[in-house]
Amino acid sequence: MLPSTMTSIFTASLGLFSLTLIYICYHAANLTVSPQGCRMSWMSPSYLLQHEFNSSWTPLAHRYSLWLYREVGWDSNQVMGVPVLFIPGNAGSSHQVRSIASSATRQYFSSPFVISSDFTGRGIQSLDFFAVEFNEDLSAFHGPTIEAQIEYSAAAVRYILSHYPPNTRIIVMGHSMGGIVGTALLPSDDISALITMSTPHTLPPARFDARVDEIYRRNAGTLANDSTPVVSICGGATDMMIPSESCILPDPGPERDIYRRTVFTSALEGAWTGVGHREMVWCHQVRWRVARAALELGEAHSDIDIGCTIDTWLSRDGRLFPPVAGTDIPEAATYEVLPEGMDLVTRKPTGSRTYLLPIPRALEMNATFVLLVSRGSISPIAPHHSSKLQTAPFFCVGRATSPTIQQSTESVSCVPLEPSTLKLLPSPIPGKPFPVPDEGSDESEGVVLFEATIPRIPSGVDNAWIGVHVDAAGEDGWVFGGFDETRTFQSDIGVFDIVAGGAKLSLQPTERNLVRRHITFTKLLSNALVVYALTPESVRPTTSCAHSLSLLPPLLVHKSHPAETHYHRLEHRTSATLHTHASAPYIPLSRFSPSYSSELWIYAVSTGCEDVNEFTLTIDWWATIGRIATRYPTTLISWAVGVVVLLMFHAWRESGKGSMPNVSQSLVAFICHLLPKLLVASFVVALLPLSPGYYLGTRGEPFLAFLAPVLLVVATGLVCVSWWLVLLLMWPLRFLTRLLPPKSRRYDELSMPRSTIVSLIFICFLVFVVVPWQIAFMGCWLIHLHTCASSAHRKPYPGSVPSLRSTPIESLPLRERLDGREDNTKGTGPEEIKPSEEPEIQDACRVRNLATVTDTLNATQTYHENTHLLLLITWLLPLSMPVLAVWMRTLMTAGYTAPFNGDHNVFKVAPFLVLVEFASRRKSALSLHQNGGSYLHWGYLIVACVSFLLGSREAYRVFDVASMYIGCALVVIFSPVRFARRIAT
Repeated sequence: MLPSTMTSIFTASLGLFSLTLIYICYHAANLTVSPQGCRMSWMSPSYLLQHEFNSSWTPLAHRYSLWLYREVGWDSNQVMGVPVLFIPGNAGSSHQVRSIASSATRQYFSSPFVISSDFTGRGIQSLDFFAVEFNEDLSAFHGPTIEAQIEYSAAAVRYILSHYPPNTRIIVMGHSMGGIVGTALLPSDDISALITMSTPHTLPPARFDARVDEIYRRNAGTLANDSTPVVSICGGATDMMIPSESCILPDPGPERDIYRRTVFTSALEGAWTGVGHREMVWCHQVRWRVARAALELGEAHSDIDIGCTIDTWLSRDGRLFPPVAGTDIPEAATYEVLPEGMDLVTRKPTGSRTYLLPIPRALEMNATFVLLVSRGSISPIAPHHSSKLQTAPFFCVGRATSPTIQQSTESVSCVPLEPSTLKLLPSPIPGKPFPVPDEGSDESEGVVLFEATIPRIPSGVDNAWIGVHVDAAGEDGWVFGGFDETRTFQSDIGVFDIVAGGAKLSLQPTERNLVRRHITFTKLLSNALVVYALTPESVRPTTSCAHSLSLLPPLLVHKSHPAETHYHRLEHRTSATLHTHASAPYIPLSRFSPSYSSELWIYAVSTGCEDVNEFTLTIDWWATIGRIATRYPTTLISWAVGVVVLLMFHAWRESGKGSMPNVSQSLVAFICHLLPKLLVASFVVALLPLSPGYYLGTRGEPFLAFLAPVLLVVATGLVCVSWWLVLLLMWPLRFLTRLLPPKSRRYDELSMPRSTIVSLIFICFLVFVVVPWQIAFMGCWLIHLHTCASSAHRKPYPGSVPSLRSTPIESLPLRERLDGREDNTKGTGPEEIKPSEEPEIQDACRVRNLATVTDTLNATQTYHENTHLLLLITWLLPLSMPVLAVWMRTLMTAGYTAPFNGDHNVFKVAPFLVLVEFASRRKSALSLHQNGGSYLHWGYLIVACVSFLLGSREAYRVFDVASMYIGCALVVIFSPVRFARRIAT
């Protein structure tokens, strides 16, 4: 065994390393990967308490409340429109409804009580926003709290609809965990649509309660089968509170014809920004779109209409559009035929004109026509506050022969051109970051992108054109149209290729400037844990480029999931971060979760001076560390419990040999002997294609397998730090124990005092009726901490502590008999000594010394055993404390008499109650009982396996298994059979 100095160096070094790494991870997690550009929202709020919603509707009326939002000076105090229920999330407030509700009112009314022209004559009503107040309950940590909120919200829906005509349906909005509550209200014929914001649908943010998982399982079944339209809005990497991959709605599958949409705010047309968790409810670029979608839902009566409305106002890439309307070209329109190979470029167009672009015969198959319109519209897509610039593309055939003539409609026949892509692109401002902090994008900004595959030219037709009809009033804006061949640059760069320092990707030069370029990385790891840095190399500006203005500077579009798109303005040697939420730890796989693919598009309408011709791809290590740090705190706690139980397994095994090591010695033995083997084993297990719910949740990804050894080392270091903290806590208690007079306490291992039995029964009764079992567990930790501190001041045995096996037990020499004869039994076998002839001990001091050695040995062994148990209970505290925090918050916010569905499972804490009671009464180690320590310590391996394999995803199972093991061990050790054996001997 190493000296105590070396022991301290070992544990302190590893603990310091773990703390340093955690400090680095903390700062890396706060780095901004996806910038936020949100404008503040303003309102004049007032809230009307619904007094009639009392205990006659729900017994929870004394705990929660319901409020009606009214915009001062704009809304009357009477309900008059379409009801909307807003449900706040974890520690949320009903006042969070004000931003969206105010925007809905000010969009519906152009001035107080004057309906806006956008809604006049359409039969659309205003919105009545109700909000439930949950007193900032910590619902994310506690299943019964969520169940109470579900019950109250369901009653609130019934109460609200009682004020409206029959068959009225309500719109439900939920923020964060409020979206989980809203989903649990389904299926319901009273709910027309559900809009969730920053809601973790697939993975609970706190995984310490089995009942939360049960609610998630029920919601998963509802989302897979219920027909109510549901849309989920996610903030992306800017959301620091929940991993946004859990915000993606589960895929119902192609065979299920139900409306499920997920849209990241970075892909939300007109927003194009990441949004933080709290900012989601007040970010102007998001709130006005949510409010407008809710207003428009008042006109939708079927699920199909509701889906189309949501797609229109909360649109993203990949949405479906209705067939293009057959817009006719005016009879007197002017047709301007452009020369073949010439692009259409107009700045600040005026008047009404139709441009014909000849379709080159030399174009390859599947050639694409690209049309870009700035600040204008290509029906039905336009910025919200667009100019009067309107364009419409057509496919035309005819006999036009003059390059610029005005022809009759009989000579040119046109039909609307069906788009393959129609969406709104951002137009970043040169010289400013994108998105602009605290500003973002204005409602009038954006470039409409139209892409269409060129139709097959009919036989017998001499001329074919793509016609672009432009109708404008000379306002700011421009139009670009041209033919573009599909050029895809496919790269086989993998993540291991860029680990050493980066990889370069060169784009092949082309004869003409391409409007778009497509880049695919077929072997590049696409995972939420990995962030890449893409650094472009563009053509160096020359003197001729100094005064040239590009219509659309190079814009990078990173698409990794149908719901997630990121936009970056490409500048010379300015890095853009590429990240995704398609594939992530502990998230079930779907058809939209590719692990090895990444897709980039580059759009540019420029003079060629800013064209990108080379990329350098590296790993953004700081951002990657931050992403890892935010997804494995629960794993770290569970693995630390696994390390502790392995320490106890080693200590109990050594105790079977006669001597139990102290905690420091167990730590050093674990670090020196078992940890190296576990590091190798952890790496190998990380390479196995396990289910996402097990271990690291990475499904055997080789590049991410290194996380297992790192997490194991950090967990071991934290256990070392926790042991030093426990010693620090015991020091003042030990000092106070020395000052207090010693208490005479009877040590009895075979029975329990009647007063103790009564106390345990009373504590169990309190747990069963009043307080959660987590309170009792906290008390167990405090009592056992005092037990260890009070027994630590005994003087140790001088030198090394002997074991029972190392202490020789020899026959003591017998004194001469009184008759003078010497003992002649030397060298003979043992003889039975009659009671009348019992020898007397020659040296009574040696007997007392041996008794002292035995007592000291027992006390030391007991202390070592108790401190190991104290370390285990200490690391089980984080698995139970969140519910304790929920209980304390409920008492403070809702009052001491408020109904609280606490956790009153006595059996979870009963083993620890009995354990700490026996630990405070015993003077010999529990593991030294015969037939107990020889095999019971193998149960610690079961607890360790659960901690490492299941604890990351289902941390509550670690506490359950540890409690079950402690209970089984106590039953075996203190069973009646064991007592009978002790009494018989």
